Amino acid sequence: MSDSDNQRDNLFAEKMLPGDFVFDARVARVFDDMINRSVPGYSTIIAMIGVMAERYCRDNSAIYDLGCSLGGATLAVAHRVSCNNYSLVAIDNSPAMIASLQNKLLDQDFPNTRIECRCEDIRQSSISNASMVILNFTLQFIAVEQRTELLRRIYEGMNPGGILVISEKILFPDPDLNALMVDLYHSFKENMGYSKLEISQKRAALEKVLLPETLSQHRARLESVGFHTLDVWFQCFNFASMVAFK
Repeated sequence: MSDSDNQRDNLFAEKMLPGDFVFDARVARVFDDMINRSVPGYSTIIAMIGVMAERYCRDNSAIYDLGCSLGGATLAVAHRVSCNNYSLVAIDNSPAMIASLQNKLLDQDFPNTRIECRCEDIRQSSISNASMVILNFTLQFIAVEQRTELLRRIYEGMNPGGILVISEKILFPDPDLNALMVDLYHSFKENMGYSKLEISQKRAALEKVLLPETLSQHRARLESVGFHTLDVWFQCFNFASMVAFK
């Protein structure tokens, strides 16, 4: 998918029947526009993932982008990292997303990087020799009861000193604060050109698919599988990104 193929997100502009959100070809065509207009600070998060990869990648290791979608984080890493003999593994369970990323890579040249695209369920993915793992707005789409096991498998596949970057939509324990952050977020989306109808319909479509948790829940889970140092490095409204060290 070239830049000219990217389309403006108007998937929820017309009144539609209820249904769960699906990462299909329609979403893939507009995803770059959708994610940048829907997640405050997304471009900053992507850029800084590249910076962290440059710092923590080690020669002869692997970096995994789990739930890579169109490869925003994958490409940020590839543009920044100059380690010797490292591999970059981009995984997503959406055939449309992986196909679009593969098309993007046809126009890119990264002589020092081996990029492998896999269309598979990250819950079954093999992870090994990882100096960095990226879960950029991915864990929130995994069933809550399956998240600990996924993180445990990630931890076991990482090298000592490696880092996990995990970005998520979050909840706030205090209902008033949570309501404020949701309102501010909806105002952000309106300022990005989304109508109230679009905001309402997309929220309904994601309600049973995207299941956010509090930061304390994320911290407790990460610590339970072995990560010893972790904290938030970026937050805007009800979106946050954490870094955790093995």
